[in-house]
Amino acid sequence: MSGQGDRRDAERGVRARHFARVVLAAVAAATAAPLLGAQVADSVATRAVAPGVTHQRLVRLAGPWVVNLLTVDLRRNDLALRHVRALDRLRGREKISAIAARLAATGAEVLAAVNADFFDLATGENENNQVVDGEWWKGVKVTGSPFDTFDNVHTQFALDALGRPLLDRFVFDGEVRGAAGAVPLLALNAARAPGPEGAVLFTARFGGATARDTANQVAEAPLLAAGRRADTLLYVRRGAVRASSGGAIPGGGAVLAGYGPRAARVAAFAEGETLAVVLGASPRAPGAAPLALLVGGWPRLLADGANVVERAASVEGTISRNAEVRHPRTAIGFSRDSTMLVLVTVDGRSARSAGMTLVELAGLMRELGAWQALNFDGGGSTTMVVRDAIVNTPSDPSGERSVGNALVLVRRAPR
Repeated sequence: MSGQGDRRDAERGVRARHFARVVLAAVAAATAAPLLGAQVADSVATRAVAPGVTHQRLVRLAGPWVVNLLTVDLRRNDLALRHVRALDRLRGREKISAIAARLAATGAEVLAAVNADFFDLATGENENNQVVDGEWWKGVKVTGSPFDTFDNVHTQFALDALGRPLLDRFVFDGEVRGAAGAVPLLALNAARAPGPEGAVLFTARFGGATARDTANQVAEAPLLAAGRRADTLLYVRRGAVRASSGGAIPGGGAVLAGYGPRAARVAAFAEGETLAVVLGASPRAPGAAPLALLVGGWPRLLADGANVVERAASVEGTISRNAEVRHPRTAIGFSRDSTMLVLVTVDGRSARSAGMTLVELAGLMRELGAWQALNFDGGGSTTMVVRDAIVNTPSDPSGERSVGNALVLVRRAPR
């Protein structure tokens, strides 16, 4: 049986490479290709969405695969990629088409949108770190996935404040600084990992009250916002320190919660003291620009052009039923010179398109020009909207699924 499986894997790899070669050849003649109708051969249809943005629909019968590809010129300053939470809340679910329509209703020119990070089906909360329009919404040391074979931090996609794309296993790195020293933060707007002590910052993004913790000594110190200095947030310690969890979070303010032995250190910050809160992620090069966008996935597909999926089980704790089975897929990548962004969806679970394994998806991303690439949530979540239309075929019987967040491409006035 293992020999047959190896042969099937090899055949799939050959088909994936052949498909990608066909795609590249077709792209060269794409401007002359008509839009697809009922066809019996490999084909590609191309349309210009906006200057610097191209959408292609690729069909390969041998897969069979139906792929939607969006390429974006990152050098253009009139294009902006935005990370958008469902309903603009830390928790909740919303369809990609509804997210795009909601942004368009505010006057934004929405060019495209895709689903992004994995999320809790019950709450809609995403599993990884989240930075939205330069604001840290959620920070964690370990990805909150119930399916990892071991605890770890997943690979995430980022744009820094200069618009440069990054792909790494970013770990939340934050601390609160006062006159008597600094308190390291284990998390932002997330329940802390089990342990003897720690501190968490809860902002109004978390909701009206902090997380409950009845197993440890607790000190909750209310903070009032006092502005910012560069990438440092300023707060004033104001109000009585609470000795229990689940307390109210001031509107526009925050609560610094200390647990176990760390509770005494949090309680020691003086009433009226100005505290500096530094939120970031490691790794970070000295002098690097802060992150403007951060969104997670699972796992990394390409690292410096190499297909790294076969190491994902040991590096990011992937499970076989996700990695080694063909599913609908969503992926993001960027070119070797970081000037081109690639967004891809692969239809699946149908006679017209079988979906891809992660190995096949990594091969496709490399052939389509990506040098670094990441797998996003797939299955029934896979959705791509271009302008105001869904261009892929969602696999859920009920159609488009409500998801936790999206990456949205908008056009803005040139700077």
